[in-house]
Amino acid sequence: MKSISVHGIDKETEKAIKERANTEGKSVNKVVKEMIAKSLGLVDQQESKVRKEGFADLCGVWTTEEAEDFFEGIGDLEIVDPKDWR
Repeated sequence: MKSISVHGIDKETEKAIKERANTEGKSVNKVVKEMIAKSLGLVDQQESKVRKEGFADLCGVWTTEEAEDFFEGIGDLEIVDPKDWR
């Protein structure tokens, strides 16, 4: 990924960026990248990527054995009792 240097940022802008980063618990670099993406209309792409990364620890991490155990455990939920449909 490329790096870009921005020179001549005034104190007020620097302070506002640092305050936002602190408030959001993010790095200054991340806040600036988000601001640039938003100003260029790329925010939907960025948010989509963030959402996917945010759930990575929950998606697609089961072993085959864990998946088999899960489906075995919910097997009775797939049984349809005709009496329930009268």
